[in-house]
Amino acid sequence: MNRQAQAVVLFLVGGAMVHAGSTDLYLRYVKAGLQPMVIGAGAVLIVAALATVWYERKLSKTGPDNEVHAHDEEVHVDNGEVHVHREPRVSWLLVLPLFALILVAPPALGSYSALRTGTALQAPLAYAPLPSGDPVRLSLVDYAGRAAYDHGRSLGNRRITITGFVALDGKGTPYLVRMALNCCAADAQPVKVGLTGRIPPVLQPDTWLELTGTYTDRRTKDPVNSGIIPFLDITEAKPVPTPRDPYDESWNN
Repeated sequence: MNRQAQAVVLFLVGGAMVHAGSTDLYLRYVKAGLQPMVIGAGAVLIVAALATVWYERKLSKTGPDNEVHAHDEEVHVDNGEVHVHREPRVSWLLVLPLFALILVAPPALGSYSALRTGTALQAPLAYAPLPSGDPVRLSLVDYAGRAAYDHGRSLGNRRITITGFVALDGKGTPYLVRMALNCCAADAQPVKVGLTGRIPPVLQPDTWLELTGTYTDRRTKDPVNSGIIPFLDITEAKPVPTPRDPYDESWNN
């Protein structure tokens, strides 16, 4: 691939990153706090592409008349004969994934990944006072940490509302899950909450639910890594749309 083609690819990659960073698309790949870095990296690639084009045009104008610029050709001399081999055009297929990045938003990780990865729940460093309101809205990770490691003491008898997607294990046991990011989707790990009480009669994997309930001391061990999975005693449940950011931002803030 010649330098002009390389510049085109650089420009498309940079444009795709700027597009992803300026829309919600980047949230499918990295956590929200990295948005400026995504846009900045894309801008750098665009500048590099434009600089490459400018350099090539300048070189073609200032070079000697007898200089041949065949960046897309490979020249061999064999027994006095000149053989010119062009770069394979199949290399342009590298551009296709870029259009997929721009045109198609990949789905967030869901129940398939969650059930094959052990819970990443860890003991919180501290428990902030619960906000006012009834019910209290908490992130799934916050509720799970208080229920598993504080044994619900900081929850009291308050009604709690959490949001996540449904996962059903091989025995049909339902969990509410949120995938938590350290950096990007490649290192996403699930935090799971078991469900008891007034469980909806029909549950579909990957359906997003808003659940309201109270703390229960019931818990189980994750079959993948033996981590603690606390439960929520459900009193109300309703389906909700997939949130703008499907990953839990409270994990590593």
